[in-house]
Amino acid sequence: MRAIVATAAGGPEVLELCEREEPVPGPGQLLVEVAAAGVNFMDIYGRQGRKPYAGDPPWTPGAEGAGTVVAVGEGAGGFGPGDRVAWASAPGSYAESVLVDAERAVTVPEGVGLETAAAVMLQGLTAHYLCHSTYPAGTGEVAVVHAAAGGVGLLLTQMLRARGVRVVATTSGGAKEQAARLAGAEESVGYEGFVEASRRLSGGAGAAVVYDGVGADTFDESLRALARRGYLVSYGSASGPVPPVDLLALTAAGSVFVTRPTLGDYLASRQELEWRTGDLFGWIAAGELTVSIGATYPLADAPRAHQDLAARRTSGKLLLLPR
Repeated sequence: MRAIVATAAGGPEVLELCEREEPVPGPGQLLVEVAAAGVNFMDIYGRQGRKPYAGDPPWTPGAEGAGTVVAVGEGAGGFGPGDRVAWASAPGSYAESVLVDAERAVTVPEGVGLETAAAVMLQGLTAHYLCHSTYPAGTGEVAVVHAAAGGVGLLLTQMLRARGVRVVATTSGGAKEQAARLAGAEESVGYEGFVEASRRLSGGAGAAVVYDGVGADTFDESLRALARRGYLVSYGSASGPVPPVDLLALTAAGSVFVTRPTLGDYLASRQELEWRTGDLFGWIAAGELTVSIGATYPLADAPRAHQDLAARRTSGKLLLLPR
């Protein structure tokens, strides 16, 4: 089978298309023919050699995708050849075939395409836990969504609007601003204007919550945008990690809360995985959630996909199509 291999830690040029032996499913595993694999910032971090995202070279990046089961290992109950499945955590997904733990796979229902399923797993599950569990924003509250035209941002904005939340979106402008508004943002501003926009929408109080996947570049202003006892949910670090925080800064901002969640802690059981993906696939099939696929690439173009994602040249989700 063909697979992308990171031959060393470094830039996009270390990603090479290679021939590898097709894996054999062990106990509790599925062998899946990959229809689409998601391209994510954590793949870039891994390629750069950042732990825990990196493997030992040579290794195959990617963890998210969707496809068709071709073989089933012993004890992988509930699945069989021909089943359509999706996953958010299967190392080596930048390949024509991948091993997926049955406990981490979910069935893709009729009415949801495999490319759409691959595009919604990681970012969709993240958006779901952010606004349903980490801070379940409610009707009339003001929320700031950073990088609102990105994979998480577009989905999170739609989910918040469905909950009656007033969304202030930050983008770099142009087509991305329009995309955020189409997703339901009431205000779409640059990264320099979100504090004022959040206070304007809230009658001066500030945002109940800021969902921040940008990190270092937005953290301080995100604190300023919050209402008294508001929540800063720092779930990513696209601009770099947030420096150590002085706890007295939280007092000065109005006794605010800061949390740094991760997806694994919000998929702590099979029941949680099925609840969140059940919601996602149900909304997609009903036309209530739109999944934006910004670009697709053949497997050999994985280096270009990494370049485009890092440079923020696209909005929505980027996918590799191995076949």
